Amino acid sequence: MRLSLVTDAWHPQVNGVVTTFSTVVEGLRAQGHVVDVIEPGAYRTVACPGYPEIRLALAGRAVGRRLRAFAPERVHIATEGPLGWAARRYVRRRGWRYTTSLHTRFPEYVRARVPQFPLRWGYAALARFHGDAAVTLVASEGMRGELAARGFDHLNVWRRGVDTRLFTPGAAFDPGLPRPLYLYVGRVAREKNIEAFLELPLAGAKAVVGDGPDRARLERAWPQVVFAGYRRGHDLAAWYASADALVFPSRTDTYGVVMLEALACGTPVAAYPVTGPADIVRPGVTGQLDEDLARAGEGCLSLSRAACAAFAREHDWAAVVGEFLARTVPVTPAAACD
Repeated sequence: MRLSLVTDAWHPQVNGVVTTFSTVVEGLRAQGHVVDVIEPGAYRTVACPGYPEIRLALAGRAVGRRLRAFAPERVHIATEGPLGWAARRYVRRRGWRYTTSLHTRFPEYVRARVPQFPLRWGYAALARFHGDAAVTLVASEGMRGELAARGFDHLNVWRRGVDTRLFTPGAAFDPGLPRPLYLYVGRVAREKNIEAFLELPLAGAKAVVGDGPDRARLERAWPQVVFAGYRRGHDLAAWYASADALVFPSRTDTYGVVMLEALACGTPVAAYPVTGPADIVRPGVTGQLDEDLARAGEGCLSLSRAACAAFAREHDWAAVVGEFLARTVPVTPAAACD
């Protein structure tokens, strides 16, 4: 099978979308499928406003030429950025069937920076982008319910996985910090609601693993917190495994792969009872959900780390890759020969 994957999020970016699709591409190729990844690195780019580490591709018609030359049997458009919109225009003009996935609550992200921005405008843009797709993949039942209530249809749940060979309780090290150690992992940006974590009246120590546009400001405001920057591979696993709890303060994430990674390392998750965490955390077993995030964090300290790791092992990447492939659709035979 020949698959074109179009994504505005790719290496060297560090986020859940990149983690998910790079693993899926590796899995598909291992099965003998031919995958062409259309991503920003192949084109001239500009920095995303407010996120200089995110590059936006200026590709235009080059995306269509790439799709035509590759002649895919299936097309999946992963993101609503410039590449995604360019691919959507091309496949719609030719009557190709295609699938999309919705990973990010962009309307809420914009409102976090521009409070007067109407959410309905953002969701209208998302509905337009995904409206003609044969299937739109979402990460959880909770997200499917929310989008369905906003008028989205042809939604299908596609769960996420975790590499339990890399993320393991055995990766722990001694960070030399007071206990308990509460950890945040992710982009350091306003929409992630990190300040809700930093302000918590918790005994012990706090650490932030990740980077982003708000890091310098937050480091100045909370000098007692360890800001470790980006960590990858075994180094990232070591931070997860060495923490007593992962605190996930976001109210806008559609899922949160970092929660699965932490659980695989035996570390329970404290989060708000919102979509994303509510689809992953089993209260009293793998973490705690509470509007009082400090109480949720403290409640994690008595939970079984073995139970957390066992839950993560249920999320096998091989099954996730198979689910993705099963949810994609063929383009029409006539369009494939165009």
